[in-house]
Amino acid sequence: MINTPSGSLLPRLALALAVAASPQALAKGPAKANANEAATARHYAGLIASEPKLSELTLFFTRMPKGGDLHHHYSGSVYAESYVDFLDKQGYCVNRQTYRIETKKEVVEAERAKPAAERSCLSTAEVYADDHSYRELLQRWSTKDFHNHGALQPPPDRAFFQTFGYFGPVSNANFREGLQELKRRAILENVSYIETMFKMSPFVVNKEFDAQAWQNAQDDKAFDAQMGAWLAVLEQDAGFRKSTEDFVNKIHEAAEGIDDERFTMRYQTYVVRLMNPSQVFSSMVSGFKAATMSDKIVGVNIVGQESTMVAMRDYALHMKMFRFLKSRFPEVKVALHAGELALGDVPPEGLKFHIDQALVVAGANRIGHGIDLAHETNAPAIMAKMRKDDVPVEINLTSNAFISGIEGANHPVTLYRKYGVPYVISTDDAGVTRHTLTNEYVLFASRYKPDYAEVKRASYNSIRYAFLPAAEKARLSRQLDERFARFEDEVASMAKQGAK
Repeated sequence: MINTPSGSLLPRLALALAVAASPQALAKGPAKANANEAATARHYAGLIASEPKLSELTLFFTRMPKGGDLHHHYSGSVYAESYVDFLDKQGYCVNRQTYRIETKKEVVEAERAKPAAERSCLSTAEVYADDHSYRELLQRWSTKDFHNHGALQPPPDRAFFQTFGYFGPVSNANFREGLQELKRRAILENVSYIETMFKMSPFVVNKEFDAQAWQNAQDDKAFDAQMGAWLAVLEQDAGFRKSTEDFVNKIHEAAEGIDDERFTMRYQTYVVRLMNPSQVFSSMVSGFKAATMSDKIVGVNIVGQESTMVAMRDYALHMKMFRFLKSRFPEVKVALHAGELALGDVPPEGLKFHIDQALVVAGANRIGHGIDLAHETNAPAIMAKMRKDDVPVEINLTSNAFISGIEGANHPVTLYRKYGVPYVISTDDAGVTRHTLTNEYVLFASRYKPDYAEVKRASYNSIRYAFLPAAEKARLSRQLDERFARFEDEVASMAKQGAK
């Protein structure tokens, strides 16, 4: 084993790969590049020494190339202000008492026919004109002011997940405008790639499948046979095939004009773990099939609050569904929300197996969150497997702190780093929790004080572990090389000026 500069332990092969894919491989380049990198490392070390200099770190990371954002939800990343703009485009209004969106055309038209003072449902312009309503809306459609006001409010996790019910009607349209917003914001903070969980793949209901699934929960052979039988039926179902094709076409239409020489976006489809087994399984089938039909769709995920009754009850079933479909579609990548649980969310035994099953049963290629690691029965084996198989964890510091109260020394990023598990820094739902990828790097640096080599490696990891073909990764890595060269030249120059 080799000790890296950050103190993590990595097998020789994994370390060699990380170095080859990272800017350290540029060590044979021009002397100026090496000098600039060293000057940048010294400057950064001064920013985290003793009491971290947060404003200077923010400037540093705003300008630093950050590669990609691999744990990213489309609907939760668009800011509430944009969703307000979408109201009029869809012919909706928002109730000024409940802040729920009214979608029925006849109700909206009746409201607009009333004098302005009598309207209970507001248009985009009317929301903006009424500061009280606007502020109240933002507090429900995002986490704005959650820690900054004294009003009665739900627990943080409920406040977070409830936001999607408020803006859901407008997040399900205007996709092109939403994606363009995310692209513009990414470019402004030096992010060149986003892999977003974009849309739930289509599903159908089969009550017989539901009943059998729960009966076969402990019988893997019977459950595999059940899934195989229904998969064969779904594959011959013209309506199901058409809904999957329409789903792929909708993603392609939304993605038109997004990729260019500065920025690339790819899409994960997802299933919602809060539904019945037939809905989850059929949604997985359409998601896996969609990924084989389009080079824009690069993976399948599972979403929804992990601590709910249905999610906990059916967790093992869902992992077996992924295992079955991975065996049928081995080329499709899978990233799984797993272990997004904190002590007290569920009974203690519920914290013991989620990451383990996502890895061992479902064959996840990346783990999202993974914050219950320290409670898992097989935690050492989990970390050894992730290290050996080069399976990274997606670290979402703001999200974990807000939703689950996991932060600082209590966050298992300390364990992942100590035992050489690869990781990426990501945002989760930056529109809901109102932050940026820059902010995540600031939190990471100020809380855990990694050296510059480790920070730089994290940026490159977000390209290395992307669900992209090798040629695309190589292209984005070359771009990252060039961006870091310019960044380090700029920092070295600023450091010289500051020393005068």
